[in-house]
Amino acid sequence: MLQFIREDSSFRDPSGFVFYKDFKVYRAINENYRNNYNFFVESGLKDKLIEENLLIPFGELTSTEGLPDDVFKVISPSRIETIVYPYEWCFSQLKDAALATLSIQKKALEYGMVLKDASAFNIQFWQCKPVLIDITSFEKYIDGAPWAAYKQFCQHFLCPLLLMKYKSVDSNQLQKIYIDGIPVELASKLLPSKTHFSLSVLSHIHWHASSQKHYQKKSKEVKHYKISKKNQLLLIDNLIALVKNITLKNIETEWGSYYIETNYSDNAKEHKKAIINDFVKGINIKKVVDFGANDGTFSRIFSNNDIETIALDIDPFAVEKNYLKIKKENDIFLVPVIGDITNPSPALGWENKERKSLLSRLSCDLALALALVHHLSITHNLSFSQISQFFAGLCNYLIIEFVPIDDSQIKKMILNRSDSFDNYSVDKFEQSFKQYFNLVRKEDVVETKRKLYFFEKRVQ
Repeated sequence: MLQFIREDSSFRDPSGFVFYKDFKVYRAINENYRNNYNFFVESGLKDKLIEENLLIPFGELTSTEGLPDDVFKVISPSRIETIVYPYEWCFSQLKDAALATLSIQKKALEYGMVLKDASAFNIQFWQCKPVLIDITSFEKYIDGAPWAAYKQFCQHFLCPLLLMKYKSVDSNQLQKIYIDGIPVELASKLLPSKTHFSLSVLSHIHWHASSQKHYQKKSKEVKHYKISKKNQLLLIDNLIALVKNITLKNIETEWGSYYIETNYSDNAKEHKKAIINDFVKGINIKKVVDFGANDGTFSRIFSNNDIETIALDIDPFAVEKNYLKIKKENDIFLVPVIGDITNPSPALGWENKERKSLLSRLSCDLALALALVHHLSITHNLSFSQISQFFAGLCNYLIIEFVPIDDSQIKKMILNRSDSFDNYSVDKFEQSFKQYFNLVRKEDVVETKRKLYFFEKRVQ
C-alpha cells in the first residue's frame, strides 16, 4: 500500500497535491484535472517543455493504491534537494524565473494551453536553471479568453523586479509580507514618477493599478474583454521585452568586493583551500552549506566535486555575482541563496506551513563558516556558546575559521566602539565549541593569524 505524507503547502491546489513516501516526492493528480492532464501530455507540450529545460522531468506511476478515491494519477518528478523561495533569490534569479514563466506561457499557447497560475513559488532552480515544478498549472486555452494569470505574473515577477531596479535591490523581501505577490497598486505608488514615461511600465503597472482601484471603488465587476491568441502572444512578447530590459545598477556593497579588498594574499587563500580539502579527505559528504559564502569562492571546493552546495550570503550583490558565475560555468551542484542567519526567513502562510523556514531547509552533512564568527560575535553580540549550539543543530561536521581580535578586518569593525571584547579569545572559542563538537583538527592559515578548525558533532 502506498502510505504517504502530504505536503502542507499544496493545500491550495484543487487539481492535486504533493506528498512524500520513502523520502521520495510525488504529485497526486485529481480526477477533476484528468482532461487537462491528458491534453498536456498528448499534445506534446509536456515533452517540449522538458526538452527545453522549462519543466521538471517526471515519470508516471501505475498505481494510486492508498490514496484518496478522487486521485486519477500519480507522477514522480525529479527531486530538488533544496527548495529556495523568491525572496531568497538575487535579481538575476528572479529575472530568469520571470522569463522562464513567460516562455512557458508562450509555448503553452502554441500547443493550445495556458498557464492558469504564474506564481514565482512554482519555479525552482534545478541544475542551475529555472524550471516549473507545478505540473497542474496548465489548462486548455479557450478562444478569446484573457490570460487569467496575468495579474499574478505582474505581482510575483514584474513588481518586485521593477522595485529592485528603481528603489532597492532588497525590494523582493516584500514577498515575505505579500506571499501572494506584491500588489500592483503598491508598486505603482512606490515606483518613481519617471516610470510613467515608459509605455510598458505605464500599461502593465500604473494603468493596471488604476483599473483595479476603479473597479474596487465602484464595486463593479471587472469586465473581461475578449483577446485573440495572436494578441495574447503579442502581450507575452511585450512582457518578455520589458523584463529583458530591466537591469540592475552595478552597485558594490561593503562585502560585494570582499575578496578584492581582503587582507588575504593569494598564497593565504590557496593555503586555506588546501587545508579545507585536506580536512574532508575520506569523509562521506552529500550536502554542504557555506554560511557567509560571498561569491562562492570556497563553495566551489565542494560543488566542483559534484557535492550539492548551498552558498548562503546576506549580500544580494555577492549572491548576484555568484549566480552569474554559476550560469556561465553551468555549475549544477551550487545553489546561491540570499539569507541572514541572524534574521532568517521564517515559516510563512497558513498555520506557518505554506513556506518553510530557511533554517529548516539548511540541514547538511558539512557546514562551512569562514570569516563569519567575528561578525556574529562582535556585530551581533552572540556568544560563542550560542554560535556553536546553532551549528550543532544543522550539521554533523563543521569547518570554521577563527579571526583574532588584532586582525585588520576586526580592527576596522571595532574602531569607534568602546565595548570590551575580553570574551573574544581563541581559548573561549575552543572551549565553547567543544560543548557540542569534538575537535578533529586545527590549522593556522599562512601569512595570517587566522585558524581553521575541523569539528565533528558529538553524539549526545
